[in-house]
Amino acid sequence: MLAVIVAVLLRSVWVFVVIAAAVLAADGIAGIVKLAVGESRPNEPDPLIVIPHSHSFPSGHTATSFAGATALSLVYPRGTPAFLLLAAAIAYSRLYVGVHFPLDVAGGVVIGVVTALLLLAAARRRSLPGLRRG
Repeated sequence: MLAVIVAVLLRSVWVFVVIAAAVLAADGIAGIVKLAVGESRPNEPDPLIVIPHSHSFPSGHTATSFAGATALSLVYPRGTPAFLLLAAAIAYSRLYVGVHFPLDVAGGVVIGVVTALLLLAAARRRSLPGLRRG
């Protein structure tokens, strides 16, 4: 939803496309890493939510939230504090409810940020409207 709002503010459909691509790519990369690493989730005696059956490392929610926050921050810098605060809250929630270890969340942050930076750099090299440095 934030990607749509920013794309409308900047009058560029490419902003939405690149932000969505960053989020989807981060999700895919996190999923592949989960399969490759195979880390078990925390064994909480009284979890706040149902523990997912997928592997723990990295946190996919964290990867996608930080990919979105990074991409949004690069195209709409005035919103950076809000975007990063929202992503950090999502990352913290994964620890709070007991479905991830801290390293899972850190791995998600790295995957999300790096994915967004690489996609935005590629988009800017192609000089897509709305993504030029200003």
